[in-house]
Amino acid sequence: MIYQNDYIYIEVEKSEIPWLKIFTKKPYKEFSECDSKTKKHLLLALDVIEKEMLKFYSPKKINIASFGNYVPKVHFPIMARFENDSYFPEPMWGAKQRDGGYKLKNFKEFLEIVKEKLTNIL
Repeated sequence: MIYQNDYIYIEVEKSEIPWLKIFTKKPYKEFSECDSKTKKHLLLALDVIEKEMLKFYSPKKINIASFGNYVPKVHFPIMARFENDSYFPEPMWGAKQRDGGYKLKNFKEFLEIVKEKLTNIL
């Protein structure tokens, strides 16, 4: 876990790409069940993480998902995607397209920036 407050917590998904997951602290099954403060924290965290991924990594695309079929709890995976990652343009849990040429760099530095931004805004 890299960040938490009273409403959300954020975890790292081990991957070849920058990939974080934002979860609600309370066990909401659907986003519409979340109270307004939880929704605010989720959306602000998504905004901060997406902006920092774009600035730090310059990816081809940012992917944000909300399926919850395997983990029936409100959570948002957010990942920076690159044309030379192993799965692009497929989703990261889809069919592998190639042996990826993307090498994740400076992830600890990126996480420190995200933590600082989240601490200052939430």
